Amino acid sequence: MKNVTLGLIGVGRIGVMHARNIVRLSNTAGTDRTITLKLTDVAAQHAQTVAADLGAEYLPDLDALIASGIDGLVIATGTALHPEHIRAGVEAGIPVFCEKPVAVNVAESLPVLDFIREHGGVVQIGHQRRFDAGYLEAKRAFEAGELGWIHSLRAVTCDMTPPPVEFLANSGGLFRDCSVHDFDILRWVTGREIVEVYARGSNNGDPAIGAVGDVDTALAVVTFDNGMIGTVSASRYNGAGHDVRLELQGSAATLLVGMDDKSALLSAEPGVSFPDGMPHLTFAERFDQAYLSEMAAFIELVMGERDNPCTPDDAVAASRVADAAQLSLETGQPVRVTGASALVG
Repeated sequence: MKNVTLGLIGVGRIGVMHARNIVRLSNTAGTDRTITLKLTDVAAQHAQTVAADLGAEYLPDLDALIASGIDGLVIATGTALHPEHIRAGVEAGIPVFCEKPVAVNVAESLPVLDFIREHGGVVQIGHQRRFDAGYLEAKRAFEAGELGWIHSLRAVTCDMTPPPVEFLANSGGLFRDCSVHDFDILRWVTGREIVEVYARGSNNGDPAIGAVGDVDTALAVVTFDNGMIGTVSASRYNGAGHDVRLELQGSAATLLVGMDDKSALLSAEPGVSFPDGMPHLTFAERFDQAYLSEMAAFIELVMGERDNPCTPDDAVAASRVADAAQLSLETGQPVRVTGASALVG
């Protein structure tokens, strides 16, 4: 029996989800390992409560967490703290899992990439869609040539309700916070680079979102290095439910990720009741299994049982597209994606 001890920093909404998934994995029958969880957060009382609820150990800060003897570090803090915490884990010589993105923007990410390379660090970035069954099937079908040549791709990510304006004020914008998942999955599914973006946006919801420099709805037209074109749309106000889809239209067939009984849409055709299930309300429900599989992959990475499924270079490549989309949104002009790297993973 092998024992793995994970340390987690940041127990906000997504941090608690990761902590619960670690506990779920530790209770999975038929495995040859045990998983111990230790955690910390600047909100000490909240962190202590979470630790007590999950049977985890609470430590007062990141230094104490690392010094306690952990095999891997899970980072679920705010984006601005990601570089500092990644460096701490890498410097300690332990594998790191960090929620996307590496940093607020590409410029701030590049020194982190240099640090990781110089220290031979192992860092997995959290792009959970790579572990979702639908996207995995889309990638398989694409690579097998079952769709023919692709003429159009359409990616959609729409939240049912917006997060707090205080969060949006420091999120980097809708493209960096939300659509970056679509930019990543488009690269991952197709194996192609996005080389140009043209973006537009609007604010018809809470005026406070516009006041902090963001939009509540946006659309980007993307061009790939082989001439394929696609669209990436996002909104904070999709009252029908949490809507995440990817449509791949090819010369031979069309495949749609995210079309099931819980799809957040209705048919206008007479006599059609599909979909008839209760739509997902949040991303956590939509990607529950994907998040669990993502954390299982990190544990395998910690134990040396698999390659890194999402490297920092992957994440920064998606962030380059998000930065270009944000610049296009601000200037009203198409923007070339500079410094695109070869697809990894």
